[in-house]
Amino acid sequence: MKAYVFDDVPGDQRLPHDSGNPISLSTLKDLGVIYKEIPINEDKKWEDEINAFAKERGYKNRDQITVTKEGLGESYEAKIKSFFDEHLHEDEEIRYILGGSGYFDVRGVKKPYNESWIRISLEKGDLIVLPAGIYHRFTVDSNNTITAMRLFQDEPKWTPHSRSEKETDSREARGEYLEQVEKGF
Repeated sequence: MKAYVFDDVPGDQRLPHDSGNPISLSTLKDLGVIYKEIPINEDKKWEDEINAFAKERGYKNRDQITVTKEGLGESYEAKIKSFFDEHLHEDEEIRYILGGSGYFDVRGVKKPYNESWIRISLEKGDLIVLPAGIYHRFTVDSNNTITAMRLFQDEPKWTPHSRSEKETDSREARGEYLEQVEKGF
């Protein structure tokens, strides 16, 4: 995993957009982002670690998603653009990368990163938990492939709420998230 401030230079969302300004795990933690590396290996011990993590956090369901040009066909470009729309969820978003690579961008909410995008580069063996209410977006990188396990506390659902002052800033999940950031996770 590598995290840094997104450079905001126009161009393909799948490029690194690395500003050269690194972000620490401590800064991600202050935003409520949980990161854990669970290497995938032949002996399948990673499965035990994922199961223990899921039990500890109360995740009862899981599925797997693969995003590739071949798999999505003509809808590929439209789909990855939709994932890149700034949004929030009312539940945590949990992804464990089984193969390939991509980026999650999260919005900073405190100085010096207030409203800046923070890019988190993930690859095989990386696990990330984004808290409910955090503004974020996702894209594959230039390899155009990623496979991820998605974990859910209840029935699998993934309802994005595109950012708008009227609609998302007033959502309960957003308010609770901002309170948590102020108090400290």
